Amino acid sequence: MSFRKTDDVSISLTSIFMKLVGLWIAANKSEQRVRNITVGYTMIAIIFGTWIQITDMCYSWGDFSTCIYITCNLLSLSMAFLKILVLLAHKEDFFRLILYLQERFLYADYNDYEKRIIIGCKRKCIFFVSFLTFSIMATLGAYVLKPIIANISRNTSDRILPFNMWVDLPLTVTPYYEITFVLQVLSLYHIGITYFCFDNFLCILNLHVAAQFRILQYRISNITDLMNRETLEINQRFSASSSCFANKYYETFKKCIRQHQALIAYCKKLEEVFNLIVLVQILVFSMMICLHGYQILIAKTSNIVRTIFICHISGCLCQLLMFTYSCDCIIRESLNIAIAVYRGPWPFLPSTTSGKMMRKDLTIVIMRSSVPCYLTGRGFFIVSLETYTSVLSTAASYFTLLKQRVEATS
Repeated sequence: MSFRKTDDVSISLTSIFMKLVGLWIAANKSEQRVRNITVGYTMIAIIFGTWIQITDMCYSWGDFSTCIYITCNLLSLSMAFLKILVLLAHKEDFFRLILYLQERFLYADYNDYEKRIIIGCKRKCIFFVSFLTFSIMATLGAYVLKPIIANISRNTSDRILPFNMWVDLPLTVTPYYEITFVLQVLSLYHIGITYFCFDNFLCILNLHVAAQFRILQYRISNITDLMNRETLEINQRFSASSSCFANKYYETFKKCIRQHQALIAYCKKLEEVFNLIVLVQILVFSMMICLHGYQILIAKTSNIVRTIFICHISGCLCQLLMFTYSCDCIIRESLNIAIAVYRGPWPFLPSTTSGKMMRKDLTIVIMRSSVPCYLTGRGFFIVSLETYTSVLSTAASYFTLLKQRVEATS
């Protein structure tokens, strides 16, 4: 099962990456076998990369800068491993989120104003996804260029690999070097894709949910636009049969309520699937930004290593921003439902049975909208733009402590 043809570059690009990882909806059994093989390869690549880094850490213990460098790599590996494990555990629910996005959000019947909301949402998705993808791909490219540049002035017997491997083999000699180099690069790119593709998709889901809340606000505020002209004329004349208008209004409003309930349920399912990833990611971001800052500003490393971490810290900041901003959009737009209710023509409804029920339901909607939809870090905190500033503040504190420690030992 794949998305129909769409002009949404962000979804098309992200779906390609997720197919490469192996977590995407299969159309038939043969395609499902390919997905299973791809997931297996992804797990092997992550385990292979983790083994390389842990072994290098053991042999490099005592070299502070090298250990910091390896720790940065291990944090990225652990995040990629956690994301795929969590989503494999919630695979059915994750696929339902994808199908619901496709059927109810992307290809629903919208009027011109609602289409403009969806187009604005797509533009935001394209910006965030493109920038994060470029940053991570640039980081991966810098990892590959590092040994290529370093080997220019070296003998063939003294060549280095993208990552140190401590095995009892002549890895600097042909063909061992070329085989090992290709294996490391393939694993590197697969791990990199696993690291960011799920964050891209979560951002897309969040922004589309926020857009649906905006569309719901418009429909509630302009509920008469959803009704036929005959009913509208009855409302304008305020004739003795105006109860017909109240009945029609109430029926249309119930559709909006059902849409609101569906969006709330969708947000709860998002929270259920992604809350553990959110928790660990927010906790790890502070440490990663701190350690990347150390590699850029303090550590005595080559320019290519600094380039790696400049690209990586740019990706981290974008990743954190799109993550917290998209969650904040859900909070703000779900709260604005209560404001949209006041803009409707409910004061003109007659005191009929439908009119009284309508006012009661309006009150319930306002009360429910006062509690926003949100994503949390396993229930410990709500993710919003305030989380972004908190993570940066914590990272700055960690960096200050690390700098003082380095200055004290030097």
